[in-house]
Amino acid sequence: MAEAEIVRLLDDFPEIRRGRLTTVQANLGYVCNQTCFHCHVNAGPNRKEVMQRETIEDILAFLRGAGIETLDLTGGAPELNPHFRHLVASARALGVNVLDRCNLTVLSQPGQEDLAEFLAQHRVTVIASLPCYLEENVDAQRGDGVFEGSLTGLRQLNALGYGQPGSGLELNLVYNPQGPQLPPPQDSLEVAYQEHLQKHYGIVFTRLFTIANMPINRFAKTLARKGEYNSYMQTLRLAHQAANLEQVMCRSLVSVDWQGFLYDCDFNQMLHIPLGAAGRPRRHIRDLDPLTLPDTPIAVADHCFGCTAGQGSSCGGALA
Repeated sequence: MAEAEIVRLLDDFPEIRRGRLTTVQANLGYVCNQTCFHCHVNAGPNRKEVMQRETIEDILAFLRGAGIETLDLTGGAPELNPHFRHLVASARALGVNVLDRCNLTVLSQPGQEDLAEFLAQHRVTVIASLPCYLEENVDAQRGDGVFEGSLTGLRQLNALGYGQPGSGLELNLVYNPQGPQLPPPQDSLEVAYQEHLQKHYGIVFTRLFTIANMPINRFAKTLARKGEYNSYMQTLRLAHQAANLEQVMCRSLVSVDWQGFLYDCDFNQMLHIPLGAAGRPRRHIRDLDPLTLPDTPIAVADHCFGCTAGQGSSCGGALA
């Protein structure tokens, strides 16, 4: 079923307004060395969208003038952007914290053999996708051999100090459900991850983040094909917790696409909903004044229930 044919039943998500901008989340392109069925970006090896150097410089100019605390790099595999290292080094030189949303297997890609060392040198926080600690589940969701490749990447990072107590090098793992279910409680699942990965593979990490699968793009089409889209949306809506609205990431974040255009979050970016509201002209990061953002409305739609359902879900894991 095409995305246009998916029935969107929910249009009553509560209004949210912005607070102070602290984080820029930049999508450096949709090119990825993996093709995951739950990917809301539809990323993969055949995508051509890549952020160019001019837009990288626009982001750095914004960071210099806006007092931004955190630069959150995503994709695709953000490391495959040819300007990734320039952006990271330049942002760190400005004193900005940098997060790299890493799929782990990219650390073994040709030309990326020294990537882990680069991340450690610049003290980049790594947020690494590992949707389960069982091989069969990871490979079913992300492709054959991905689990072993992920372990190789984790061992590289651990050897450099990532996840080790006292190193200051944060290695956070990300769990996604296998299908149309809410994630289990983050704290108890974190303990299970720690025990299993330490016992069986000698791997350590800092924190586990649980993130709900968003009914967007590839995952939405999979749900629609199975006749599960509307029931999943209803699950999210019925599990909505109003208290999560205070902590959703969009209140303090802007999302920048590979061309430099702005959105309230990466999910809205994939649905082409511009910053502030559907139907508005797109704004570019070089034209953004951060002082105009506080108390402005955030564009919301039915997928937003994915962030407020149950314990809540954001790019930083559970909210509750």
